Order: sequence, then structure tokens, then C-alpha cells
Amino acid sequence: MDLSNKKNWGGSPSREDLLSGAFEARAAQFIRDANIPIKPREERLATKDRLLAELGPDEDVWVYGYGSLIWNPAFHFAERRVAKLHGFHRRFVFWSTSGRGSPDRPGMMLALEPGGCCSGVAYRIAPDAVDTELSSIFLRELMTGSYKPRWVRLTTDQGNMRALTFSANRKHVSYAGRLPLQEVARNMTDAEGGLGTCREYLFNTTEHLLELGIRDSGLETLTRMVRALRGE
Repeated sequence: MDLSNKKNWGGSPSREDLLSGAFEARAAQFIRDANIPIKPREERLATKDRLLAELGPDEDVWVYGYGSLIWNPAFHFAERRVAKLHGFHRRFVFWSTSGRGSPDRPGMMLALEPGGCCSGVAYRIAPDAVDTELSSIFLRELMTGSYKPRWVRLTTDQGNMRALTFSANRKHVSYAGRLPLQEVARNMTDAEGGLGTCREYLFNTTEHLLELGIRDSGLETLTRMVRALRGE
């Protein structure tokens, strides 16, 4: 299924704030308050350059989103498709003690974990915009080192492609591992940080997956559990 190039659906950060450094300046305080170091911008951009060097001369650049990149991509893209990734599944496996939670009331964040499969969105970046748009993505996703960029193979109705995505760094201090859904739901119910509430992140992801015709039973169950805990 081809998807139109829609605008960002709100939320933070924006593409402009990422590229200018404004988001990083704003986020630095609440991230450091949680005692999580921020990776230097130069290091994040150098990682981008190393991965780009692995591309073939005429190979398109695709990026795979499975969480907030679906509802707030914060980069410009030329094409958007529903895509399936085999060998990984999405799961809430990171504590969020700054962006969507606090040290005394941590929330949880999504990442890709090995095993199973995961349906999300593949974005193609125009050739003349690759460096700038990937810079926005890498500055965002690698800020604290909780994600590992990697090349993966995707399947779509229009054919297969290789894409960049970001899986869990299991060695990161914020990695929580596989927790029971009940515990995840309790942690997400009232957690709030510098980027907003944890439940907003969950609800946005679930809602936009459903709009694309993607069913994720784990996220849908979590959404019902969090709403029930809040009496909604």
C-alpha cells in the first residue's frame, strides 16, 4: 500500500529543532537530570556516514519506523509504505526517566527486539536530501545511545527493500528487558517527562497503526490496560 506524504502529526521534537540543535539544548537539562549522558552530535553524524557508506551507488535510502517515527517522523520523505520486518518485534523495553517519565516515576519506551515480526512504515528519502534528512533522524535516535542503527530487509506490497532502523541496545543503562504487560501498564499510566506523558506515546502509536490497518495485539492490550487503570 502506498501512502501519501503527510505532514508531521505534532509532538516533539521537530525536524527544524533537531537540525538546529534547539531540541538538544532544550532536552539536555531533563536528560542530564536523569544522569543519562548525551552522545556528541559529531559522533551521531559519523555513525550516519559510516552506514551510508555501505550503500550501493544507485541504492535508494529507506528508513523503517515502528513507533514515534510513524506519527512524528520529523524528516522529509519522498514516499511512504506499509512494510513488514521479519526477525524483530516491537516491545516496551526501556525505562524513560527523562523524555516520557522521571527518575521517581519512570515511563517506558519502545524498541525492536529479536524474534517474531513487526509491521510499520518504510520511508524513502529523495537522493538529494539524504544527508540532511538522515542527520535529523540520527541526531534524534542516537541522542542517548539506547538505540543501535542497523540495516534490515523489509517486505512491502510493492517489493522488498533494505532500510535503516533502530533496535534496542541491551547494554544501555535504561534497558529494562522483558517485563510483564501488567507491570509495563502500571509504569506507563501516570509517567510524564520533558516530552510529555508516556501514555500519549502509547496511544499515538496504537492509533496510527490502526489507521494504517496494522494490528498489534500487544500495544492494543496495553492501551486498554492503561485506560482502565486511569478509569477511562
